[in-house]
This record gives sequence, C-alpha cells and structure tokens, in this order.
Amino acid sequence: MERKIIVAVDQGEESSYALCWSLKNILCSSSDTLILLYAKPPRNIYPSVDGTGRPRDFLLRQGYMFSQDIVATMERYGNEVAESVIRKAKKFCQDYPQIKVEIKVECGDARDVICEVAEKLNVDMVVLGSHGYGALKRAFLGSVSNHCAQNIKCPVLIVKQPKKASPTSPPAAAAAAAATSGGKQE
Repeated sequence: MERKIIVAVDQGEESSYALCWSLKNILCSSSDTLILLYAKPPRNIYPSVDGTGRPRDFLLRQGYMFSQDIVATMERYGNEVAESVIRKAKKFCQDYPQIKVEIKVECGDARDVICEVAEKLNVDMVVLGSHGYGALKRAFLGSVSNHCAQNIKCPVLIVKQPKKASPTSPPAAAAAAAATSGGKQE
C-alpha cells in the first residue's frame, strides 16, 4: 500500500523530533513517500508605494519602503534558511534509504501552506511537531497544529517532544544532593 505522508519542518527542534519520530515509528515501507514541507514565511515589506498617494521620500523616511537591495538581501536570507532547514531534515532521512523523500518549499503562512499542500497532493497523513504552547500563547500566536487538525481532511498526527528534566526537578535535585554529600542521603 503506497502512502504519502507530509512532515512539516522548520527551524525548531520540535519539528526535528517529529521527523525523527515519524521515521522510526510510521514510515517503514519502500512504497512510502515522505514529503518534507517547509513553509517559507512571507515578506512583510513591500518595495513599492502602498497606494496612500504620499510622496516616495515621505514613505522612505517613515520606513514604509525599502530599497531593492535590501529586499533582495532579505529574499536571499529566506532562501538560505529554507535550504538549511531542508538540508538538516534530509540528513535525518539518510538512515532510511528505503523511503522516498520529496521536498516542498512553499511561501506563505505555515497554517495555510500545510493545509493547501495536503489537499493538493491528497496525502494520507500530516505529521507536525508541537511547540507545547500554553493556552495564553496559543491565543496570541495561534497554533499551527490546531489549525491544521481542524482543517485538513486526512489524519493529522501532532508529535509532542518529551519534556526535558529541569535541574530543579526532584530526581535531579536528589542526585545532586547525593553527589555533594558523598552519596549519603539524609
């Protein structure tokens, strides 16, 4: 049975964890196709007049316009980030030569890009990493995984990275106390 599975990747370690987890636990057959999807953030600046009718020098002084050189530099940086993310993701896939890997880099808001590509390619599953934001951060920043889970027609798997033990957690604190007291615990 041939399956097409999207794993959304970005610069965060959450997406790297989700990719590695998927490679170990979901993708196993030579008929599986893994689609690494990176959503390149859209540019928020525009090199042309915004339609206000204000003179060009006024817009430049107010920071509304940027020179073509700056816009080109920002575009080049965005492309370099995309290449870096994809290169890193492809390295994780090297240990799984039986899996076909395709690359997709699309420009736009990650929520929209993931939903559109999943629908357009008629994939069997979408895998996303979770940043683990609390309710307040999700309210302000929005949740890519929540949006995709609500809007994509195929199954959406949200992979949560295990929490790392903090230095003040009880097991670590007990081990540190035992180490400083010569192994004796009170």
